[in-house]
Amino acid sequence: MSKGKLFVISGASGVGKSTVLAKVMEGREDLKFSVSATTRPPRPGEEEGVSYYFVTKERFEQMIRQNAFLEYDAHMANFYGTPEKQVDEKLEQGSVILDIDPNGAFQVRQKRKDAVLIFITPPSMQALEQRLLGRGDTSKEQMQMRLERAHWEMEQSKQYDYIVVNQQVDACAEEITNIIAKHCAEE
Repeated sequence: MSKGKLFVISGASGVGKSTVLAKVMEGREDLKFSVSATTRPPRPGEEEGVSYYFVTKERFEQMIRQNAFLEYDAHMANFYGTPEKQVDEKLEQGSVILDIDPNGAFQVRQKRKDAVLIFITPPSMQALEQRLLGRGDTSKEQMQMRLERAHWEMEQSKQYDYIVVNQQVDACAEEITNIIAKHCAEE
């Protein structure tokens, strides 16, 4: 029997998931962050085993055949997935947070019925568009693709246990922390 609870966090690109999750994780020894595997090359500043496990496409496909993933998906010609063994090892130490998209979240729900799914949503689509524009790293075509994807993801949010609006980072992080505390207390 594991010591922790499994939490899945999803949200549209640009909603501020990483910032909110960093706040949620601050000073919490009882929470472990699950590191995903990917076939994409590392970006500047990313570390092996911290940001991602960077693997070849061949290795990723081998892991799929070995049923080594709790969930996996393909985006922009690259694979992303959550190694199941890593999650189980971290659950022995405490609760685990996965930062994955709705496709992955629903795969996790199929395998782990007790997983708690939390969706972070922007206050509005206009606010999300402004956040993406503010990044300055997105072409018009990419922006359109991200917004279409965001619409689809927000439709999927109806299948989550909780929907949390990221109007303000600290308040959003506090709400998620309270959800986590509530479910951990039920253990």
